[in-house]
Amino acid sequence: MATIDYTDRRRMRLDVEFYFAAAHRLPRYQGPCFRMHGHNYKFFVTVEGDVDPASGMIADFGVIKQVVGDQVLARADHQTLNDFLENPTAENIARWIWEILAPSLAGLAEIRLYEIPDCCVTYRGPGGRG
Repeated sequence: MATIDYTDRRRMRLDVEFYFAAAHRLPRYQGPCFRMHGHNYKFFVTVEGDVDPASGMIADFGVIKQVVGDQVLARADHQTLNDFLENPTAENIARWIWEILAPSLAGLAEIRLYEIPDCCVTYRGPGGRG
């Protein structure tokens, strides 16, 4: 059986999915979310880049998981988001995740955060790249 080994550089995207549970309240919102409540968040970290011909990869999934675990999940999971974000809307949480990860993840292209299962916010960095 022949193997296929692509050795050219092609631009690709990869997504890694993460979860955390956290409490928050929205101090600038007049409605039920003004009161303390919690969510089971889901988010995707998207990295984009050229495939390295030697490894055949854009990035190592394990490295992405380690960085996100150390820098985001360790700070946010089972925490009160208002302790480090004054107004922790989904939009502000997505931006916070981006700002934490951008220095450590080359090719970071997008953060997609689900606060509830059927609604998400997407942040593509300063200027809304992409």
